[in-house]
Amino acid sequence: MMKVKRKIVVIKQAMGPIVEIAEPIINPIKDLADSGRLAGILLLIATAIAMTWSNMPGGESFATFWDTKLGIGPLEKTLNHWINDGLMVIFFFFVGLEIKRELLVGELSDFQQALLPGVAAVGGAILPAAFFVMFNRGEGNLDGWAIPTATDIAFSLGMLSLLGNRVPFAVKVLLTAIAVIDDLIAVLVIALFYTKQIDFTMLAYAAGVMAVLGALNYFKVRRFVFYILPGILLWFFILKSGVHATIAGVLLAMTIPLDEVDDLEHALYKPVNYLIMPIFALANTAIILSGDIGSMLTSPLSYGIISGLFLGKPLGIVVLSWIVVKLGWAKLPKGLRWRHIFGLGFTAGIGFTMSIFITNLSFEDTTLLNTAKVAIMVGTVLSGVVGLLWLIRVEQSLETAAIEEL
Repeated sequence: MMKVKRKIVVIKQAMGPIVEIAEPIINPIKDLADSGRLAGILLLIATAIAMTWSNMPGGESFATFWDTKLGIGPLEKTLNHWINDGLMVIFFFFVGLEIKRELLVGELSDFQQALLPGVAAVGGAILPAAFFVMFNRGEGNLDGWAIPTATDIAFSLGMLSLLGNRVPFAVKVLLTAIAVIDDLIAVLVIALFYTKQIDFTMLAYAAGVMAVLGALNYFKVRRFVFYILPGILLWFFILKSGVHATIAGVLLAMTIPLDEVDDLEHALYKPVNYLIMPIFALANTAIILSGDIGSMLTSPLSYGIISGLFLGKPLGIVVLSWIVVKLGWAKLPKGLRWRHIFGLGFTAGIGFTMSIFITNLSFEDTTLLNTAKVAIMVGTVLSGVVGLLWLIRVEQSLETAAIEEL
């Protein structure tokens, strides 16, 4: 035993110089991870790599790499499909766990508390869709109406964390609640409006698996390992039913016992935010830009997406929130003013991951796909930057007012 301890001490001493060299690199990364900003930064890095690489000489090979086919028989899919229909199921499972926790024990478990973010999220979905339809009516692009309705919960909260304690904590709580409901709306939209043809036999098999999962929950089976095989079968049957396969992730999450939810969320947080989402961005932003970027950004499709994210989101959130507050049905969280809600609304316009995901379901034409994805990036950047600057300005004005009162 003493020999083992001595060996450990020797190893630590030998590693000392290496640790000292690595600390200046590791510590900032750890700080970014602890603050929640790392997920957003990794998404930006993955997007920058994908767009730069695909537009370099010979970059077409990077874009076409994602069309490589993998699998056998009925499960032979392109690499891009495996990411979007397979790997992203884990992302949606994670989203489902967040939705379940918030609905049962979180900010959305009480009707009075849930009313304001619920109405705000509905407004933040309806008005962006209306902006999109306004610009694209008669253009043949209406399948993309849901693209600007989405909020990227990890990216938006990561951007908000850049402000640290400069904004009230209630802003982050309210944005989280709105984003969670927004995710639920997005899941319903995908299930209801982006299912082209249903195989009811496969759907019946999926329902049978859900019954098994429900029984596991009812009989309080706590070990997640027992949910894995039924979960895989659920994914397969839903994939073959015509309903988008990622819905399986949300349905599986709904059957997980509540006391397991926190543990699973904790276990999945890093793989989802630091691996799955960057891989998704890498695969889905490999956009080969044409020489005429101006025509892409001035097309009705771009106008609809950018205006939906940048204008529709904040207006929808603020207007419907104002109505329910004025009617006396809800109250603004303590310490928040309407100026905070506007800033929060802009930040909610960071659509990125979910918007790109819905884009892939909306269009097959490469030109439309690339145009929509570029517009999402522009709308996301505008929303994020303006949201942060707005909230900084709000806090500065409140601090100035407080000093003048003294």
